[in-house]
Amino acid sequence: MRHLSASILDSYPKLSVDPDPILKELIAKDDHVFVVLDDDPTGVQCVHDINVYTDWSYETMKKAFACEKLFFILTNSRAMTPAESKRCHEQIIEAVDKAAKETNKKYLYISRGDSTLRGHYPLETDILSQGLEKRYGKVDGEILMPFFKEGNRFTIDDVHYVKYGNELVPCGETEFAKDKSFGYKSSDLKAYICEKTNGQIKEDEVLSISLDDLRAFDIDKILDVLRSAQDKRRIIVNAIDHTDVKVFCIALYKAMEEGKIFVFRSAAALVKAIGGVSDIPLLCRSQMIKEEAGSGGIILVGSHTAKTTAQLNKLLELEEVEGREFKCSKILESKQAFDAEIEEMLKWEEEKISQGKTIVVYTERTLLSLPGDNEETALKRSVAISDGVCQLVKNLKVEPAFVVAKGGITSADVGTKGLGIRKARVLGQIQPGIPVWQADDTSKFPRIPYIIFPGNVGDEDTLKKAVEVLLTR
Repeated sequence: MRHLSASILDSYPKLSVDPDPILKELIAKDDHVFVVLDDDPTGVQCVHDINVYTDWSYETMKKAFACEKLFFILTNSRAMTPAESKRCHEQIIEAVDKAAKETNKKYLYISRGDSTLRGHYPLETDILSQGLEKRYGKVDGEILMPFFKEGNRFTIDDVHYVKYGNELVPCGETEFAKDKSFGYKSSDLKAYICEKTNGQIKEDEVLSISLDDLRAFDIDKILDVLRSAQDKRRIIVNAIDHTDVKVFCIALYKAMEEGKIFVFRSAAALVKAIGGVSDIPLLCRSQMIKEEAGSGGIILVGSHTAKTTAQLNKLLELEEVEGREFKCSKILESKQAFDAEIEEMLKWEEEKISQGKTIVVYTERTLLSLPGDNEETALKRSVAISDGVCQLVKNLKVEPAFVVAKGGITSADVGTKGLGIRKARVLGQIQPGIPVWQADDTSKFPRIPYIIFPGNVGDEDTLKKAVEVLLTR
């Protein structure tokens, strides 16, 4: 498929209408609660002052429905098998529907997935659609919108691209498409839907909303597409800027006002627009770290992508940090060898952090594999290694000034299993697309800033820049 020059992003006409006041008014009139199911902890990349729950019990959902217009549930389902994800989503549907009925609220689901198209799709949206059908009797359409500007992901003419330097590369040609568990071939989203549904949904059955109509602010034309959707019709939304998302949301809210029911599979940008979340500056140290913190921080790097490795190497150039490799390959030797490696790492961590040193713990840069591996065994070994990384936080006896986790599975497990976070407040972003949670009072280190750094976001020096913010007094 043809690569594009990044200059095409500036070739579309600017929007002649300010969408913000129109969208704000529509949001104020709407009475839906948006439940965002996040398949890893990076979905809050664009929002602030929003709550994230890692527990989806009925009691927790009832509290959320009582006071919130939009909230996140961290499922971490990208680290699950298909059967585990199905079970998790069914549990959420039951708890959410019961809580919604108790509080007399309407609701819709956003399945927040990866902007490079990895994850349990269409499994998760299919299950969510079934839940909505039981509640409302129908689901008219499924919206697919993987645009994420902060991560350099753009959709043009129904083709999804990843920006590298001055070039837009079709996503099916990137390293993300070769993912061991969630690989795919198609960059054209119509073909991607066909591929992922094993041909059950044909390319010519998929609707799309064009950049031309969004930039022309042709709400009626976009509304016509949404109105025409029935029986879970798939709809692709093209986008290269947040204004495109806002224009789409104006038409979306109007369609919802007319009674249309949708389920969503999107990256982070759609959530921000649907929730009317404002822009705020990037966070500084004083907004995140307790004044009295005298200990060092800890940075855990688990992602194996080439981008992460390049970012790690840049980070280790900082004189203020000290790095050490976590030899996760010990898991291939024996459980005893792996446990011994964890204990040795913990002793080193506690010594350095208590001395005020910020440390970097990184897994070996090669992806471990064994003869006869399949998708499930590879995923389960990855989860076992992530559990080991979690112990490097969970068993710490000294409180760090901050925790940074690099990689989706790593950051989810460190947050829930390592730090024991049940509820967190999103403070904002430390760098574009890099969210910061503030842990709740019941976590291992109450109120500590927890920085969630996706494996596939940023330039080579973005991780280094984020850590420099945390170290700058």
